[in-house]
Amino acid sequence: MTDSAFSPPLYTIWVVSDGRRGIENQALGLAEAVSEQLDRPVTIHRVIVRKDRYVTLPSSAAPDLWIGCGRAAIPLARKHAQIFPDAYFVYVQDPRGRYDDFDLIIAPDHDRVRKGHTLTMLGSPNRIRQSQLDAARDQFADQIEHLSEPRAAILIGGDSKRFKLSTEIADYLIERLEGLVKQDVSLMITVSRRTSADVQKRLAETFKDRPGVWFYDGEGANPYFAFLAAADWIFVTEESTNMLVEAATVGKPVYALPMQGTPGKFGYLHAALEGHGALRPYLGHLERWTYPRLAETERMARLLIKNWQAAREEAC
Repeated sequence: MTDSAFSPPLYTIWVVSDGRRGIENQALGLAEAVSEQLDRPVTIHRVIVRKDRYVTLPSSAAPDLWIGCGRAAIPLARKHAQIFPDAYFVYVQDPRGRYDDFDLIIAPDHDRVRKGHTLTMLGSPNRIRQSQLDAARDQFADQIEHLSEPRAAILIGGDSKRFKLSTEIADYLIERLEGLVKQDVSLMITVSRRTSADVQKRLAETFKDRPGVWFYDGEGANPYFAFLAAADWIFVTEESTNMLVEAATVGKPVYALPMQGTPGKFGYLHAALEGHGALRPYLGHLERWTYPRLAETERMARLLIKNWQAAREEAC
């Protein structure tokens, strides 16, 4: 008889989303944090809902834990609950009225979801882990070493429902970045899928071939986590809630770069990050400060496991 015969059974976790990085990473980050805290091996499967609503299910065991994020995942929960009645169903974000389709809801506090089976957190779950940051820094060590210290990571988003990266804002961003260069700060700049082509072009024309600047425009391997790992400061455009929270999870000083618009409910998030000690507005003068790194994903994973185990015991 082999040793494998005595191995504990696997837990199977399904991560359900439309596959967009900003959406999927919330559910995937939570699943990874859960897997690190469970008492037996875990396998995680990504389940992608295509635009035509076609879904390919894993050809493996049924899910023990089902974690969805984004609107595309919501309709699947009720259907999958009928097929996999023993699974525990978790939704990240606000399921927009479909609260009873889930055993547990994990929502950002700024969404103001107040249901009996809801856990709230500062921001949303993410995939930031020290091991991941270390691996990314090692992967891009040669490029990073060409940038003298101190270094600043510049995370640039784009238009959203409440914010616009207008021509005037692009002018302001370039002026601020030029100011950092004049302070002998090396820049690691990355744009997102929401950054307009015009803004990307202007940034590339201004910074791509500058000494002391690493401009990533989406071509080749993504150095995003390496930028976070190597930065002394992290600058984030204020509309990007995911990148703001990820920056605070790293534990580095975070500066918000203003956009055109009004924050609405996201003002609660900005205030919470400021209250935690992570976030400050950038007024042209660099400061160094410390704060406890944001560990909300790990905290939510512990509470999820506690609720899941209670539900399993109740069902027995």
